Amino acid sequence: MLSEPQVTGPSTVLMRKAYARWAPVYDVVYDKLTEPAARAAVRAAAACGPRILEAGVGTGLSLGYYPTGSFVCGVDLSEDMLKRARQKVRRRGLAHVRGLQVMDVCHLGYSDASFDAVVAQFLITLVPDPEAALSEFLRVVRPGGEIVLANHFGQTDGPVARVEEIVAPLCTKIGWSSDFKSTRVEAWARRNGVEFIGVAPTFPGGFFKILRMRKPA
Repeated sequence: MLSEPQVTGPSTVLMRKAYARWAPVYDVVYDKLTEPAARAAVRAAAACGPRILEAGVGTGLSLGYYPTGSFVCGVDLSEDMLKRARQKVRRRGLAHVRGLQVMDVCHLGYSDASFDAVVAQFLITLVPDPEAALSEFLRVVRPGGEIVLANHFGQTDGPVARVEEIVAPLCTKIGWSSDFKSTRVEAWARRNGVEFIGVAPTFPGGFFKILRMRKPA
């Protein structure tokens, strides 16, 4: 199931440095704000089966939300983030978490069709090559399994879309993208023969959304 993990490229080096700075304060900043969306993403993934990969697991904020009978693996680019995730697993006795590893989501070290679902929370808009990451998610999920994304996706048109494009550089500094559209993910799904199930709004006020796709059976 697991092969040698890969962490490559100059952009990943910069991202690891950024995550090292964020790791000590990440939970304080994001825990309550992202919890409803994270719980919704976990529910959608768990409905597909027990074997779940959480890509970009970070400090493990959502690891306690999975059913106890799950088999959850988590990967992240940042060892600093993963240290905190491992502490949570030990402190809370989260036996369903079977592995937490440093790994580039664009180069996953797992065999094909290893998981019932792949869930990525607040990640896809920050990956240097989102399409490459999605293709890796598709490869490691089983036929009939799902890819579940929790994220803020920018408006496709109108005045809000124009404002989001203007403030995009600021949002990037705090770890989010405001100009990344869900239509980009939908276009990838069409090109790869993946069923685009849809996008559902969640807290706060629909700012975060749950996007689901299904691999052909």
